Amino acid sequence: MTGGTRGVPRTGGHSGGMSRTLLSRARRLEDRARLRDGVVDVLVVGGGVTGAGAALDAASRGLTVGLLEARDWASGTSSRSSKLIHGGLRYLEQMAFPLVHEALQERARLVQTIAPHLVTPLPFLLPLTAPVWQRAYYGAGVALYDVLGAAFGADRGIPAHRHLSRTATLAAFPGLRPDAVRGSIRYWDAQVDDARHTLAVVRTAAGYGARVLSSARVVSLLRDSGRPDAAVVGVRVADLTDGSSFDVRARSVVAATGVWSDDIGTMLGDDAPSLKVRASKGVHLLVPRDAIDGGAISPSGLILRTPSSVLFVIPWGRHWIIGTTDTPWHLDRAHPAASSADIAYLLDQVNRVLVRPIGGDSIVGVYAGLRPLLAGESDETSRLSREHTVVTAVPGLTLVAGGKYTTYRVMAEDAVDAAVDGMPGIPESRTAHLPLVGAHRWDAVRDAAPELAEGAGLPEDAVARLLRRHGDRVGDVLTLIREDPALGRRLAGAPDYLAAEVVYAVTAEGALHLDDVLTRRTRVSIETEHRGVESAPEVAALMAGPLGWDDERTAREVEHYSARVAAERESQRMPDDRTADAARLGAPDVRAAASLGV
Repeated sequence: MTGGTRGVPRTGGHSGGMSRTLLSRARRLEDRARLRDGVVDVLVVGGGVTGAGAALDAASRGLTVGLLEARDWASGTSSRSSKLIHGGLRYLEQMAFPLVHEALQERARLVQTIAPHLVTPLPFLLPLTAPVWQRAYYGAGVALYDVLGAAFGADRGIPAHRHLSRTATLAAFPGLRPDAVRGSIRYWDAQVDDARHTLAVVRTAAGYGARVLSSARVVSLLRDSGRPDAAVVGVRVADLTDGSSFDVRARSVVAATGVWSDDIGTMLGDDAPSLKVRASKGVHLLVPRDAIDGGAISPSGLILRTPSSVLFVIPWGRHWIIGTTDTPWHLDRAHPAASSADIAYLLDQVNRVLVRPIGGDSIVGVYAGLRPLLAGESDETSRLSREHTVVTAVPGLTLVAGGKYTTYRVMAEDAVDAAVDGMPGIPESRTAHLPLVGAHRWDAVRDAAPELAEGAGLPEDAVARLLRRHGDRVGDVLTLIREDPALGRRLAGAPDYLAAEVVYAVTAEGALHLDDVLTRRTRVSIETEHRGVESAPEVAALMAGPLGWDDERTAREVEHYSARVAAERESQRMPDDRTADAARLGAPDVRAAASLGV
């Protein structure tokens, strides 16, 4: 083991050591050198929310930790969810009470302590379409949902459900067709910017000393041939920033690779146990707020029953998110594509209950993600388990898969417990009460937008949005503007974001490519009709200085991003998965090109 004393938390995780959470270009080089030259206690493969959570869990126990991600933090499933932190109301029908109980407990922790700046309570209306029996049936389920949520002691910030009449329902959500509802039940869950939350987990892990490296693809496992059990002792890594390769040694490896779990099994060989994971595609649409009359300034979401699953209509800033589909996916996992059939299905389902139908010309953004579901006997992905499993495949290698975004912390804790089993003196997990970056002083800054805006010379609405993205680290962004007032300008084509956020994404949040900023550090790629193409030249120019790009590299990043958007638009005109996948793959992956020096 190298690094600090096991069992003694490093100071970098608390607010006094926030400089250790900055994911700069220099930090990446430092972490790469430390990973290449040392041996870590726990090496986590996969930079989605579960892998990031495992890195934080292990690092906060005082272990030396490495975290590797092949692309960008949260670039897979963890940036393409329904943006909900929820217990899973529909899982009550499947009698999955322990899963709902666990998820509601995690929801309370996220809202109250772990990430209150990123996870906010959100009301939903569950429309009733049948006579009295449906109100009694659904009402009993929602009441149980509340009871399970309250079982953890003061579930602060999550009100109890209420029954609404048809008149009250239409007053709360005027866009609903009067003949489509007989009333509703209003209940509460919570909403999250999944990509920014995952990034906060990564940065918090880095604050505790974790060595974190994105654009680092694991290409093989290192085995100890001198041991009869051929234990895993590390991995071989390809650095996609320059095409180089190196080994990382570890006492224990945790693979949290989601829909790529089968790839780890392939590296192990056919005789080793592995997790069988099916990928289920979930497509979401974004439409402008005025496309649906949701009533109040702070409207409720909708949860609608469909023949195969449920459909959410979720307020998201100036937009609504409509989703999701739930269909098997067997094609490219890095870039799942939405087809015209997916889009038509979502529009058809939501238009059944709206006074004013939504047309395809109202769609601003589209995104598709893959859920990693544990393979079961059912052929329908909508019926597969959302519970997770941890497997010690061979000595030195722990696999974790399944679950849902809301329960990432529990999955991470279970994975680390398995990975360190047998190591002496390891303390228990402490992440249940550990605030993430941005959450430490949230109560002190959450209502401070007026004075912060005045001090920075910015509009109050701009600072209010900064607070919800950066929490108590908003001062870091405002400092950039004080040092260079030009960074206080709104981005071209994306006025909800400031130029300073782009610079901060590179100097503090680990962004390496234009796509990282437009798709995950911000949501320009799905919140603008141009999908970020109009903003790309300005954003690339802002990134160029901190990343050392010359004019040719800057232009190449814009070209790659524009090609990606064009390929996605083309895929969304295709009739089915296979043709949509072929169209999407027409644009090369920017990281693959970067590793080849093109």
